[in-house]
Parts: sequence; C-alpha cells; structure tokens
Amino acid sequence: MDIKKFRNIGISAHIDSGKTTLAERILYYCNKIYRIGEVRGKDGVGATMDSMELEKERGITIASAATNVRWDGHNLNVIDTPGHVDFTIEVENALRVLDGAILVLCAVSGVQSQSITVDRQLKRYGVPHIAFINKLDRVGADPEKVKDQLCEKLDHNAVLMQIPIGLEDKFEGIIDLISRKARYFTGPKGEQVLEKEIPTEYLEKTEEMRETMIDAVSMFSDELAEAFLEGNETEEMIIEGVRKATIAMEMTPVFVGSAFKNKGVQLLLDAVVRYLPDPTSGINIAHDKDDNRRDIKLVSDPDLPAVGLAFKLENQQYGQLTYLRIYQGTISKGSDLTNARTGKKIKVGRLVKMHADNMEDITSAKAGDIIALFGVDCALGDTFNGAGINYTMRESFVPKPIISLALEVPDSNDLDKLSKALSRFTKEDPTFKANVDIETNETIVHGMGELHLNVYIERIRREYDVKLEVRAPQVSYRETLTKAIEFDYIHKKQSGGRGQFARIKGVLTHSGKDDNCFKDKIRGGNIPSQFIPGCEKGFNYALQKGALAGFPVVGVKMTLDDGAFHAVDSSQLAFEIATRSAFRENYKKAKPIILEPVMKVSVETPSEFRGNIMAIINQNRGIVLDTVIDNQFTRIDSEMPLSETFGLATQFRSVTQGKADFTMEFSEYKAVPKSIEEEILKKREK
Repeated sequence: MDIKKFRNIGISAHIDSGKTTLAERILYYCNKIYRIGEVRGKDGVGATMDSMELEKERGITIASAATNVRWDGHNLNVIDTPGHVDFTIEVENALRVLDGAILVLCAVSGVQSQSITVDRQLKRYGVPHIAFINKLDRVGADPEKVKDQLCEKLDHNAVLMQIPIGLEDKFEGIIDLISRKARYFTGPKGEQVLEKEIPTEYLEKTEEMRETMIDAVSMFSDELAEAFLEGNETEEMIIEGVRKATIAMEMTPVFVGSAFKNKGVQLLLDAVVRYLPDPTSGINIAHDKDDNRRDIKLVSDPDLPAVGLAFKLENQQYGQLTYLRIYQGTISKGSDLTNARTGKKIKVGRLVKMHADNMEDITSAKAGDIIALFGVDCALGDTFNGAGINYTMRESFVPKPIISLALEVPDSNDLDKLSKALSRFTKEDPTFKANVDIETNETIVHGMGELHLNVYIERIRREYDVKLEVRAPQVSYRETLTKAIEFDYIHKKQSGGRGQFARIKGVLTHSGKDDNCFKDKIRGGNIPSQFIPGCEKGFNYALQKGALAGFPVVGVKMTLDDGAFHAVDSSQLAFEIATRSAFRENYKKAKPIILEPVMKVSVETPSEFRGNIMAIINQNRGIVLDTVIDNQFTRIDSEMPLSETFGLATQFRSVTQGKADFTMEFSEYKAVPKSIEEEILKKREK
C-alpha cells in the first residue's frame, strides 16, 4: 500500500473521557469487530482494547493496546492509551512513535488535569492532533465552552469544524461546517450516516460559525483567504488549509459527538484521514553511532536500510512480544537486524500485526508501519538496524518513581516466581522498579502511585500465583545540607610495607538544585589527575546514605581545590576512602535536613463539596495553589507531602459522595517540618 495512505494515530485523554469507548466504535465501524463491548465488562466480555482481566474489572486502561483498521482506502494503526497518571509511561512510549493523535475531551468536564499532562506529552514529541469533544449526550454538555478551554488552558488555536444539533438528551446529529450539511446516525449502532439539509433554526448559526472557521483557516492559506473574500471558496481549499495548519501544529480542528451513543465517530475517522499526517510528513531524527552521534533525518523509503524502534514489550506465553515502529526500510521474515544498544544480531522469526491481544502473521512490513516481533530479547527503547548502518533513536522521557511498597513472601518456594514476575514487569515498564534493601533484606517495589503498585501486585498474585503480603508504603525521603562547610582531611594508614596516604581540601555547599555535583578545581598538580576519579567515586558512594537518617543525599556540591599525595603510598583507592571519610566527618557540621517528596494534587469536585475538599487538603499539610470554579464543578490545585496522600482517595470520596476525582504527580522535594523530622529520626533509631 502507498505509504501516504498510512495513519499512525493514538487516542489520548483524561481518565474516563471515553477513549476506549471511542476505540471500540472505531473498530466496529471499520468492520474489525462485529459486536460492541462495554468498557466495564458489564456484558461479560468487555472492550476489545482492554484485553487484561484487571482492565475489564476496573473499567480502566492499564496498558496501551494497538490495532490496525482500514477506513476509506487508508490503513490506520490505532493505539489506545491509559488516562491515569500512574501509567503515564505507556502514553509517553506510544506518543513517541505516532504521527498523529486524537485528543478526547468530555463535553461536561472539559479540559481536566490529565488533559494538561497529555497535551504536554503531545507537544514534547511534536505530535499533530485533532480534538474530539465526546459525551454530548451528558447533562451539562457544552462543546463551545470546552473549545474555549482548549484555547485558554492549553494554548491551542482550537477551531470548531462541526456544531451539534441539540445537546444532552436532545442530541440528534451534527452539522458539518465545511460542506454545510447535517448528518444523522441511524441503525441499531449508528452505522448508517444520513446526509440532510440543515434544519432552518440552525442556518444562521451555521453561517456564523462557518465564517469564524474559514477566517481562522485562511490565516494559513493565502489562496483560501483570497477566494473567501470573493465568495468562491471550495471545500477542497478549506480541507487543504486545515490539513496544512494541523500538521504544522498551528491549529487544532475540533470535532464533536458521543461515542457511547454512536454519533460522530465516522466523521471523526474521515477527519483522521483528511487532516492527520502520513508517515512521510513528520521529521524523525536518529543519531549515527559510527559518526559521533551525528543527526540523521530518517526517510520513509522502503528501499533504504531498515530502522525500527521498540516502544512496547509484552511477555507472552511463548516469549517476548516486541512492538516496533518502522521508520525506514523494510523488515521481512528471515531478515537480519542489529540491536544498536547491544550490537547483537537477530534473525526475524515471526512477524505479526496486532489487534489488541490477537495476532495476524505477516511476511513483511515497510516504513511507516507498526508491527510486532516475536521471541526477540531486547529492552524498551532499543533501536534495530538493517545492514550497513548503526543508528539509534533518542530516548523517551521517563519520570522517576515516587512511592514504594515492601513485599513479603510467606512461602519461600514463591521467591523464584516473585523474582520472575519482577524481572518481567520492570523490563516492560521503566517506571516500575524493584530492589532488595541491603539493610532490611526486604523486597521493595517503586512506582508512580498507589494504583500503579496495586495493579502490579494484583498481577503478580494472579499471573504468577504468588502469595504476597504488602506492608505500608515507604516514602522516598532525601537529605541535604543547609550550610557551606570547608574540609581538610588526611587519610593515612601504615601497616608495614606500602601504606595509604591521601589529603583533600575543599568545600561542601548546596548545589542550588536536586542534582549532586563534583567539581575539580585542583591546580598545580597537588593531586595528580589519575586520582581525581577516585575522589568522585568516593563522593558518589557517600551520597547513597546520609549521616542524619540514612536517606540518599541530594543537592550537594563538593568542590576540591587542594590536597597532597605521596609518591609511593597514594592510590586511587586511598583518595576514594579519603573523600568518603571527609564527607561523613563534615556532613553533620553542615546542618543537614530531611526532604520529603511533595505532590501536585489536582481535585475536581462538584462545587458544593469545595469546602470539604479544602479542609482535607489543610488537614494533610497541603497548600491550596489555585481554585477554578466552572459552573457546578470546581478544580482545586494543591501541593501536599507524599506521606499525607496515602488513603486520600477514600477521604475525598467520603466527603463528596464519591463524586470527586483527583490526579497526583510529583512536584519537588521540600524540607520537612521540624516536628516531622524528629518523628522520622525516632523511628529510624528504633
């Protein structure tokens, strides 16, 4: 198939905006499935794209799912992504390989906290997108308000391409502003689209909105601007202008509908084909490892050497499934590829196209396609190359885990199974980490939030049949110093024969940020250059455990400006020990303090419960940063220490009759109050 007829798109949105419901309708109208499943699995089957049992039970998307469909002679690779901030890495990895996206918004709630995160991700990877205002059948639906929020809150040049005929329970159809036609969706599942003349009462509004739309589009098309002034603009001119502006990310065309009520999805698919880019439109950069990582612009040409990126891993019964986006060249069954990270060669065995958890075997795939390889051992983000090149793609942004849980296995026979489960999940998800604490010998798992860890713990129990006991979450505290301190330390050891000698002088200060920094300002060879790496190694080792409470140390700068060595007794090890000891000896004098992770907590609640929510935030040492009142809903942005957020969902639900929704993401580390610090130190002593 012609590469210009490919569309690689993602569906992104805030929690519960209707992403998976929309994906289900897309599959149905493209004849990929023959019955529509319910997202929460009420029908006993569940949505096609939510293939995991936990997804069906909870009614949420946990892992991104890929499928491929055909619409109007075009091949569409569609990826449905999670909405919860806990699974944000799934969205990051999907967006970096997509050419376009649909940003789904709720017609009632509008731009919500996770919409802002998703928008930031779309902009980070330069993904052109169209917006779909969903749930027009809901009470309080207001698409024009949501369009305005896109402009005000997300800084989009949002332009309505359609207007609804009726709203809420009177929502009947959609008026297309380009063609000046009304469209109604009939049949048991809205599969028949009827085109009719615009109802008389909507004629004036249609002309007014159409003029606003053309006015916005003509900014990107001189031909359209000229034709519009003369009154002879054509549909083709408008479509071309919208496509050009969308691909340049200068404009966000806005479409409306209700996926649940089967209205507007076919028109959205038409818009995907019309306005979102094909694989040849984007600029994809790789780095040539054989030429000092020089930037290489990849070309979507099937005849060039192959370049593909592994953006998702899944452990299946018969081996690892690696999702691959092909940027250049052709990958065929039996062809050889080289992993740019490891240098290892692999032979392509089984090549498949994915449809949620089902596979369709294929013999080859060309540039622009999204496929999966079976039985290939690799890591997330690895680049695969054809013969004669050694390119690597840029790494995706991976947020750091901020919550921990201690796992205990009562039955020692389960330890091996737990190890296999953790090995698999940490490989598939870079935001899920696991390690064994050297001091306590506990298995600690780290993640992005309570939901994130709960899902993985449940999967370990179900998929690996491991009996687990989970202890209270441990907060990732940090330490830092508050006072600059000079040091002059001599490490001397004589025990007969060759001894150890190292002297270092310098200053310990706060670095002004969370990163640690080692600065070598030695002049005149007082410490030979071959010993400096030992000093840096000793500094980095000392940072692992602060002398105040045993937490990792951050925000410290060590500047080495003088020292001395002995021609025989000095060594890299001696300088490493000296630096380690100098840090420990002087750290306590530098007035260290404990830092705690502070979260940005965004709560959306009916306005009547605003006071209750603020009271809970204040009780949990939180600070309200901003309050946005929008009709019956209020969004409260606040900062709250992570240690106070456990069980927050239950507190919010209990005071709002279960109507509040909140998201949480890491903001920064801040000093803990003195009383809390004393409590932490007492616990550490015990």
